[in-house]
Amino acid sequence: MSPDATPKEDPRLIVWFDIDNTLYSASTKISQAMGQRIHAYFVALGLDEDEASELHHSYYTQYGLALRGLTRYHNIDPMDFDRKCDGTLPLDDLIKPDPRLRKLFQDLDRTKVRVWALTNAYKTHAQRVLKILDLEDQIEGLVYCDYQQIGFTCKPEPDYYHNAMKQADVSDPCKCYFVDDSQLNVRSAKELGWGHCVHFCEAGLEIMDGGKTKKLVLDTNTNDPQSIRQISDLEELRTLWPEIFI
Repeated sequence: MSPDATPKEDPRLIVWFDIDNTLYSASTKISQAMGQRIHAYFVALGLDEDEASELHHSYYTQYGLALRGLTRYHNIDPMDFDRKCDGTLPLDDLIKPDPRLRKLFQDLDRTKVRVWALTNAYKTHAQRVLKILDLEDQIEGLVYCDYQQIGFTCKPEPDYYHNAMKQADVSDPCKCYFVDDSQLNVRSAKELGWGHCVHFCEAGLEIMDGGKTKKLVLDTNTNDPQSIRQISDLEELRTLWPEIFI
């Protein structure tokens, strides 16, 4: 190849997996543990309990992550937030390797697809989870929220998905397969043309979303031909995406 030649784009498809509440069950209550830590962080800024709860939910709703509101209006160090919130989660006590999940990843046909993770967490948390789940060697790339970058983006913002494609050197959104527990995140990806989007939903379980407890429910508008497919077990991907499994 000549020095000026542009490397060819990998012709394979790409599968994007969200991490939290997707690669492990919401029944672990990690979202609740995280919500409690974020709430405590707001209180430590001098807010009372009610103010902390309302601001936490407001920032999460408006910016996708409470941290983005905190960095914008409270001049906090995002790495301090990461250490005190994500960094103190007792992940080793809450999640364990799942041989069935690992087999699912091993059965993805790597001659046809690349496998990346796409998360709104910082890289340290994402890497901790993948290591505990024994999936580090199954993930070829990781796109995360870079808390150290001023004005960092996150799902479901279009720029986040565009940046993910750029990092993975993917020019055609139709080549993207994506599964996430957030319907908003999946819908955003689909609107950008990502070809195969799936919403992972463990209906009936509870999570903490922006500091508020929420019961997970399925989207009932399944008669719409444009509706996003929903699953409650990642094993269902074998049926939905048979073309990319061995």
